[in-house]
Amino acid sequence: AGMEGSGDASPAGADWRLVLWTLCSVLLPVLITAWCSFQRSRRQLLIRDIFRKSKHDWHYTDLFGSPSYCSVCAQHILRGAFCSCCGLRVCEPCLKKADRRFLCKEIMMRGTAGAPSSMPHHWIRGNVPLCSCCMVCKQQCGTQPKLCDYRCLWCQYTVHDECMVDCLRTENCTFGEFKDLIIPPYYLSAINQMRKEKRTNYEKVVPYCSKHWMPVMVLANTRSGNNMGEIFLGEFKMLLNPVQVFDLSKIAPAKALQLCTWLPCNAVRVLVCGGDGTVGWVLDAIDEMKIKGQERYIPQVAVLPLGTGNDLSNTLGWGAGYAGEVPVEQILRNVMEADGVKLDRWKVQVTNKGYYNLRKPKVFTMNNYFSVGPDALMALNFHAHREKTPSLFSSRIINKAVYFFYGTKDCLVQECKDLNKKVELELDGERIELPNLEGIIVLNIGYWGGGCRLWEGMGDEPYPLARHDDGLLEVVGVHGSFHCAQIQVKLANPVRLGQAHTVRLILKSSKMPMQVDGEPWAQGPCTVTITHKTHALMLYHSGEQTDDDDASSLSE
Repeated sequence: AGMEGSGDASPAGADWRLVLWTLCSVLLPVLITAWCSFQRSRRQLLIRDIFRKSKHDWHYTDLFGSPSYCSVCAQHILRGAFCSCCGLRVCEPCLKKADRRFLCKEIMMRGTAGAPSSMPHHWIRGNVPLCSCCMVCKQQCGTQPKLCDYRCLWCQYTVHDECMVDCLRTENCTFGEFKDLIIPPYYLSAINQMRKEKRTNYEKVVPYCSKHWMPVMVLANTRSGNNMGEIFLGEFKMLLNPVQVFDLSKIAPAKALQLCTWLPCNAVRVLVCGGDGTVGWVLDAIDEMKIKGQERYIPQVAVLPLGTGNDLSNTLGWGAGYAGEVPVEQILRNVMEADGVKLDRWKVQVTNKGYYNLRKPKVFTMNNYFSVGPDALMALNFHAHREKTPSLFSSRIINKAVYFFYGTKDCLVQECKDLNKKVELELDGERIELPNLEGIIVLNIGYWGGGCRLWEGMGDEPYPLARHDDGLLEVVGVHGSFHCAQIQVKLANPVRLGQAHTVRLILKSSKMPMQVDGEPWAQGPCTVTITHKTHALMLYHSGEQTDDDDASSLSE
């Protein structure tokens, strides 16, 4: 009996040992994972805390796009933190030390007596651009696989370690190629002091008195089109004073444009990075400046097209879309060389019928075009789809594919047919007899529908030239979505209804889709009146066109 009892105990003990080892093998990885996760979260909190308190504009990346070396320990690093203003790159363990040791670009000069008119270079060592040349010996910099050579944060000049001498450390910075676009820190310090003393004779401050100085402001919409705005924010901050670069997802254009009141009258240039909607938003803010009596500070506006349609930027020569193919330096050169032009802006008033006219009319400002019919229906469907799932619409290609889908659908369904029976059209007070149409489009600019010259069509018929600064609107009709597609590939002409200073459209019955500059809505019976509102000062760049030369010459 004793032997039997011992025989039963031995298997039971083995079972317990098996259970214990199983628990250890399961729990140990879980505990290690939990500990690592806790340490990672703690580390991320510390990093975020440093980012929040720092004067640097730190960002974290899992992989640097070029060979990089830590500015503190000089070790080669694949991932770590970088400052988008001064270009510092550091590994995670050295982040706190780098934050204390290195100064970032200063927006204003600190602790200066009097009104300085110059400042020394601000050198930072290592991670210089691969194609840069030494300002002393003219040989290539940054060729050695280590932390080496210097770069000035303002003029972007580079110097070899062995060429760096004491006189260069104290030499005044010239601000390099873009000196006419940069707002120097000493200038802002001087203006700030003058404002405190309630003095307004800014023209005595250098470089205000320089006739070639045309400071530029960059207003970027990080949510436009293919979401490239955030990349540009960093690149422009590296080349300019960070105070000149604004993220429109964090600050409204009206507030950003108040910087113009610190700068020379009629000299400021604004580069809007975004789609046509972003440009319209900025132009509305400029109109507010006119209302406030700040008309002498009104800037001229250039466009970096990051949206989906980009018809306004195409009309002004800035291209149909930007995907990083042109360096940021070249964009700034284009802004410097661009010519000033005027752009008509129009008031669109929509007055609903019925309700004893107690409803307040809807008022829009139009830069590009107004339409009723199939293209407005496509925009309305696209807008509704994007509101439901905004994360899907981060690519220009996807956006255009969705437009194509809804255009194809409308070819089959024809929701806007017999438009000519539902509306009346008046051009400068004269009633226009309408043929059988599905859509009417009122144009202010040369391009429409993502790069199509709608008024010109195939270019085989005589017609008055279309301009964006002549106070005239071009009015055309289309037979449907398929007709729009034919016009876009130059296989058909639009139905040209005429040109006018004032357009009046009466929707007599039913509900129809309408849009102003890509902002669509469904509209019941109403009267739409389009009248001239004001001019906007824009910048025209002659280096980018998407149509052939013959078609381009027609709009000049």
